Amino acid sequence: MERSRIAVAGASGLIGSALVRSLVADGHEVVRLVRRSARGEDEVCWDPAGRYVDAAGLAGCDAVVNLAGAGVGDHRWTREYKKAIRDSRVLGTAALAEAVASLDVPPRVFVGGSAIGYYGDTGERAVDEDAPPGDGFLPALCVEWEQAAAPAQEAGVRTVFARTGLVVAREGGAWGRLFPLFKAGLGGRLGDGRQFWSFIALHDEVAALRHLLDTESLSGPVNLTAPQPLTNREITAAMGRVLHRPTPFSVPAPVLRAVLGEMAGDVLGSARVVPKRLLESGFLFAFPGIEDAVRAAL
Repeated sequence: MERSRIAVAGASGLIGSALVRSLVADGHEVVRLVRRSARGEDEVCWDPAGRYVDAAGLAGCDAVVNLAGAGVGDHRWTREYKKAIRDSRVLGTAALAEAVASLDVPPRVFVGGSAIGYYGDTGERAVDEDAPPGDGFLPALCVEWEQAAAPAQEAGVRTVFARTGLVVAREGGAWGRLFPLFKAGLGGRLGDGRQFWSFIALHDEVAALRHLLDTESLSGPVNLTAPQPLTNREITAAMGRVLHRPTPFSVPAPVLRAVLGEMAGDVLGSARVVPKRLLESGFLFAFPGIEDAVRAAL
């Protein structure tokens, strides 16, 4: 992109803050969506739960990126927290899509966050963007999350759904919890370790999001995962090698279910997801392998 004005929701999160740093470093003007009164032209007030966006603040934006949402793994999935996960994504996306559609001159592209949770448990079967949604809370959430962007699509805005995998980063997310355990020599496989994990280095996640912004031919779902998913057992071994720590431990499935409740099904489930559309569009990964991704995170 030439120098552009880009609005980012979720700018304070793990991925959002990294994306903002990358955009600003390249001279783009970033407008952050905030849940309070705006304090300058680089902020826009919004209330995702109330489906409100100060649409006037989005005027002149070339792109809108929505990465906002309550953390899926931050709490046990009670009924109340599942509602918070759902509302923060679905209502927020609907509010932004409606605001984008209301503009006299809408942005060229709307990039909506989504997740590989769309596919559910794929077992050993590799899936790409043509696969149907799976069963359970996360697949149903992802379907509704993406459908909420319909107003932007109907307004003729190129709309892309970034179905992100497990981001390898030290600062947060699932890997942010794994690193301290492995550094302490307490790392190990989860369950039998045969379930596939589709990961992506934070650097590649940001680069892929920028690729979605730049690539006019891309719309609809795009998987943001490294080219070769690995099993939890393989990733555990790689973490041990990079960190020079033993990985003797394992957490039995019954223990995970007792501790995590319903969320254990997704930890133990297999997501063998491949980035077909990303690769076909010419994207090049800087850290395609798990050891490279872990070293980059460190």
